[in-house]
Amino acid sequence: MSPEISVALMFATLFTGIFLGFPTAFVLGGVAFLFGANFMGADIYGLFIARLFGLMKNYTLLAVPLFLFMGVFMEKSGMAERLFNAMHILWGRFRGGLGISTIAISAIFAAATGVVGASEITIGLMALPVMLAKKYNKSMACGAICAGGTLGILIPPSVMIIVYGPIARISVGKLFLGCLVPGLLLTLLYMLYIGIRCYFRPQDGPPMPVEERQATVKEKILILTTSVIPPALIIFSVLGSIFFGIAAVTEAAAVGAAASMVLAASYGKLNVGVVKDACRQTLSITAMIMMIAIGATFFSTVFVALGGDEVITSMFMNLPIGKWGILFTIMLLLVFCGMFIDWMGILFIIVPLITPIAAELGFDPVWFAVLVMVNLQISFLTPPFAYSIFYLKGIAPPNVETIDIYRGVMPFVGLQVLAIILLIIFPSLITWLPSHLIY
Repeated sequence: MSPEISVALMFATLFTGIFLGFPTAFVLGGVAFLFGANFMGADIYGLFIARLFGLMKNYTLLAVPLFLFMGVFMEKSGMAERLFNAMHILWGRFRGGLGISTIAISAIFAAATGVVGASEITIGLMALPVMLAKKYNKSMACGAICAGGTLGILIPPSVMIIVYGPIARISVGKLFLGCLVPGLLLTLLYMLYIGIRCYFRPQDGPPMPVEERQATVKEKILILTTSVIPPALIIFSVLGSIFFGIAAVTEAAAVGAAASMVLAASYGKLNVGVVKDACRQTLSITAMIMMIAIGATFFSTVFVALGGDEVITSMFMNLPIGKWGILFTIMLLLVFCGMFIDWMGILFIIVPLITPIAAELGFDPVWFAVLVMVNLQISFLTPPFAYSIFYLKGIAPPNVETIDIYRGVMPFVGLQVLAIILLIIFPSLITWLPSHLIY
């Protein structure tokens, strides 16, 4: 059978299994075993064992459970609630102040958790009832929470970045640096959108009443000292130790995990129950990630052995649309896949195929990788499988309908597309820090 037919059959079987609702990890592994046994015989099992041990010995992936553990403890410490109360007072006087505060908290919490679900649910439970009570536009409030939650996969230290690095064979430290400015750019775009919209449409985000946002200078300093500075110090110390070469990613993750426990203890939230819950959540998410990684490793082993990587590369390179047309096609492919497959599946299935194509086209590997990760944020907001929308719907009051959330996220999808365009036009927004900062 020709490589072209093998590739078509493998992808057809893969997407059929995923669309039928079977777990991505088992579909990947099952397709790999089916095609590997049929076309390569018993030799494939030796390859699977070798690739499995190679994956298990990947030192960088140890950072995944450590950063997850750090994120869970930052959540359990009550940090988000303290941040929300602080931003409530500091920004409440402005039109759209609560919406802007929600984005700011999401950005800080994203750097602390690195996982979309945890940050969005935590912030949504606090911010949405308050914004609805203050007569904020339902759609805008929902969109702000959903979009702010997606920052968790981009602003470092992010689990997506840690997983992406080994797959594309790029330094995780460089990816952390590359993602920093795009993450802040998206945060700024979201804030500007809410501020400008509420300036021209005050009814969409009225300012807080004076009596609810009064605080003396001393009280504001106390709020800043106890709510913003401690988590910020932990986040910047973890990232700084990586950027400046003081510690490897895994070592910095261990320090962050320990520091998050200290923060929880300082807030009086450290107990046996919290530790058990944190370990359970960390184990659950890590197991899911590793199962998908194993299935994807088996799938890519068979795919490459059957010549699939050469088929995909040849197909893209022979398109008569030039390098920028090919880049545009890849971006559209990622958006389409994101409508039906979760980001983890895309990471393990699509990234190994498009990374060599980007190298052939002469694109900077860090720049291209960050573009892909910014693009994958869109997958959280685009139906039918828009995870951010489902997260928020699960915790929203009954008067918030799914259509309200859909309407709310659409402007933020447009802002994400705008961010991608800006990053393509001004590549130094991604490449300057990795090329100039010593770590």
